[in-house]
Amino acid sequence: MAMKAGVAGVGHLGYHHTRILKGLADSVMIHDTDSERLRKVAEELGVKAASSLEELIDWSDALDVPCTTSAHYEVVVKALKENVPVLVEKPLAATVEQGMKMVALAEEKGLLLAVGHIERFNPAMAAVSHVIQNPIFMEGHRMAGFSPRCTDVSVVMDLMIHDIDLVLWKAGSPVAEIHASGVPVLTDTVDICNARLQFENGAVANLTASRISAEPKRKLRFFQRHGYVSVDFGERSITALALQNGRIVPAPVQVENYDALTAELKSFLNAVTEKTAPAVSGAEGLAALKAAETIQFKSLESLKQIR
Repeated sequence: MAMKAGVAGVGHLGYHHTRILKGLADSVMIHDTDSERLRKVAEELGVKAASSLEELIDWSDALDVPCTTSAHYEVVVKALKENVPVLVEKPLAATVEQGMKMVALAEEKGLLLAVGHIERFNPAMAAVSHVIQNPIFMEGHRMAGFSPRCTDVSVVMDLMIHDIDLVLWKAGSPVAEIHASGVPVLTDTVDICNARLQFENGAVANLTASRISAEPKRKLRFFQRHGYVSVDFGERSITALALQNGRIVPAPVQVENYDALTAELKSFLNAVTEKTAPAVSGAEGLAALKAAETIQFKSLESLKQIR
């Protein structure tokens, strides 16, 4: 069928979503609360501009929601109520309560609700995912320089949630316990955080995220019986080792070169067209949000001990 894709919010992320969707969908329409930004992006990319969110939703066969996190709930709920399948940027919502309502509504309506955890589509992670089997220990470092663009949420919701989703996915077990500490440095929310997640199956994940680092770093390591995998998301490279005949030997993995965002958006449109499950479901996005909210809360609680 001819696919009409809508994009709600054309800020930094939404611009690139729109640019890519123009090459994937038959027609694209956008909306933004900033009318001048809306006009500029529509003209530059040659797409339709909706005068209201309601017009956008009414027109769309599928809706991409890369707007600010605080607006996710309102936009997604309106779309689902009008029977429009949705891809919402991570985090799923601003709060767990909102996320639960969104997932429940999608299930009630029998609609696709996908969450944009883009690192699942990173070529390095995609290439090695099948190798990661029952990890015992996972260690992640996600560091970035300071940018005022994402300060409406903490570093947990902005950066760490990428790795939270990945360790929840690969652990394959519910979280039993979470410990976390973090501090605000340049903003009023947590800017650097460390979290330890203990899973019911005994696996452990230790994650560190910072948005005040001099050098960028996006690495996640998986230790498992008779094997080790290190994924560098920035370099799109893999180090994999395996135990063979009593010796540790390299386990080469071929990494393809492609754009992760394009793969994510293509996956969403295919799921809508073919009526299949999304790569990252609303329930999975909610699980990541729940863990992130707990980490955020415990990070703020830890501040009381050092002040």
